[in-house]
Order: sequence, then structure tokens, then C-alpha cells
Amino acid sequence: MMEVKKGRYKHFKGKEYQVIGVARHSETLEEYVVYHAVHDQNEIWIRPKEMFLEEIERAGKKMRRFTFIDAE
Repeated sequence: MMEVKKGRYKHFKGKEYQVIGVARHSETLEEYVVYHAVHDQNEIWIRPKEMFLEEIERAGKKMRRFTFIDAE
């Protein structure tokens, strides 16, 4: 599976997010990406790494859910 770099990412809906790091679930060992919205650092989000990196399809067009912009 691809690596998730710390830094800024753009979500396919347009908002930017800052990836803090990758965490591992203590029971399942599944990896989760830990991030927050650039416009609101008060809420921290997690998403399964596989989902964070996946390619999605919207209106017949394939795209990444999150696209790397730049390193921190």
C-alpha cells in the first residue's frame, strides 16, 4: 500500500486538510490517517488509510479522494 506523507492534501470536494500522521488500531492493527481541516484545526479526524488513498468516481470521472499538495 502507498505511504501517506505528512502535509497538506486537497479533498475532492475542494477543502484542504493537514495530515498529522498515520496511527494504528490497537486491536486490528488497521492503519488510520489522522488529519484536520486547514480552516478548522479544532476537530481532528481519522479515516482508514485504504479509504484515504482510494480512487473514487464522481460524475463518470475517476479521481483520488485526497490529493497531496505539499509537505509540512
